[in-house]
Formats: sequence, structure tokens, C-alpha cells
Amino acid sequence: MSSRPGIENTLSRYGLGYDDHHPEMIIASFTEDAVLTMKIADGDLIGPFEGIDAIMELMNGSAHSQSDQRRHLTTNILIDDVDATHAKVIAYLTIISVEGGKLTVLSTGKYEDEFVEVDGTWLISKRHIALDLPY
Repeated sequence: MSSRPGIENTLSRYGLGYDDHHPEMIIASFTEDAVLTMKIADGDLIGPFEGIDAIMELMNGSAHSQSDQRRHLTTNILIDDVDATHAKVIAYLTIISVEGGKLTVLSTGKYEDEFVEVDGTWLISKRHIALDLPY
């Protein structure tokens, strides 16, 4: 069975969970011991945020500071180095803001992920977010 549908569902679950303020969807996208790092443009490495609690603290802090409606678009999904329970995934990210009847592209970037299959569900075990611009 292909890993693609499960991996794509997890990528979508994460974006929808963040954009619609459903933290349980974000939590359901990661392993308990996941690690997240981030780099914005040419800035310093941010993180690592180790474990789902640290990742959620970052996500909740970011979401609560935003007054607009965000939409995270994930495209150009490349799944590589796949075995029965592991995959490396690279995907483009576009962050769109909707506010005051206007759409604005805030940033583009890439997700560089490692996925593991746990009880039939593909979860993010390691994520690096590389943004092209600050958001």
C-alpha cells in the first residue's frame, strides 16, 4: 500500500488544524517525541522544540498573536526514502493571510519532514520549516 495518501492527509490535517484553531488536529499530526526547528530567511536556527508539548506551545503562541485568518497551502510534495514505516518528505509551503477583505501572501517556504508510520497512521517525527520571508 502506498504511503502517499496517509502522508498527504497528515500534511493537510496539520495545516487545517493550525488555520482553523483545532489544536487536537495539530497534535494528531506529530509523534509524542517529535522535534521541530525553523529558519526564517537568512536568520538563525530557531529551536529545536522537542516533544509535542513544546511544539504546541510554539504553535499556540503564534496562532494567538494573529488577528487575520491564515491559510497554509502545502504543494509539490516529494516523498523519498520510503520503507514500510519511515519516509522523508519535502513540500512547498505558502502562507496566505485573509484580513479586511484582502488576500496577502505572507511567506513561502519548505517543510522538510521525517515521517513514521504508527498504528496505521503516518506522523511527523521531525520537521524543519524553512521560510523565505518573516511572516
